[in-house]
Amino acid sequence: MRTAVYACAALAAAMVAFPAPWARSQNQAPVRIIVGFAAGGTTDTAARLLAEAMKESLDEPVIVENKPGASGRIAAETLKNAAPGGKTLLLVPIVVPVIAPLVFKQLSYDPVKDFAPITQVANYQFGFLVGRDHPARTMAEFVSWAKSHPTQVSFGTPAAGSLPHFIGVMIGRAAGIDMVHIGYKGVAPLATDLIGGQIPASVDAVSDVIELHRAGKLRIIATSGAQRSPLLPGVPTFKEQGFPDAEGSGWIAMYAPAKTSKPLIDKWSTVIVKALRSSRRCVRRK
Repeated sequence: MRTAVYACAALAAAMVAFPAPWARSQNQAPVRIIVGFAAGGTTDTAARLLAEAMKESLDEPVIVENKPGASGRIAAETLKNAAPGGKTLLLVPIVVPVIAPLVFKQLSYDPVKDFAPITQVANYQFGFLVGRDHPARTMAEFVSWAKSHPTQVSFGTPAAGSLPHFIGVMIGRAAGIDMVHIGYKGVAPLATDLIGGQIPASVDAVSDVIELHRAGKLRIIATSGAQRSPLLPGVPTFKEQGFPDAEGSGWIAMYAPAKTSKPLIDKWSTVIVKALRSSRRCVRRK
């Protein structure tokens, strides 16, 4: 699997910051990595790769616990209420700590007061997709189709209030077309509906849909990076196709509960960062 996620099969060799005596001194309740989205997406994949390597390093169980819904806000509340003892971590994309506080007036968490940042784990581009049988192969062709079929224009994203949601809105405004947004609960149901023709287009992380694109089940016609994705050198960016404002990337980061001690935060950070940088057997998702 090619991903911009730096999670490595040899993480254990780099995780020297957690010596065996420290690991054994803890109670054996599993370390939980909370993920606010359904299984199969970029964040979930990164969490599972990290959990597997961390389990070997710590000599104790590390599990991924999916708590999908509300664009990751349910998972965020779980971390807020967790004990700061090093047993609960949260792996989330930018939408949870940065975008949600700007969009929603009332949140059950405050990312500044309730979270302790550990480290960034991944970054990735977004893509604009159409179904296999859709006539558009460029953004210009999609806009032309949309203007000819105004009652059929909608786009899906894995969650409302996410970066893909805003990218779709920017595209619609720049093109002068009214694209109705449909928010899904994760990547899988979104891809299913796009493949089945229930929606004409979607915006999602390239890493979530690259294999479907390669298999010919969906078609990525634009990407959001400043430069073309190395995974899709034949697909032009939004900027190349006349949408300079639709440029950006997402990231995933690891957090602990706010009152987690600094020594413990530093240990987690050292472990993860060294692991992401050192292994030659990394899996990359971009």
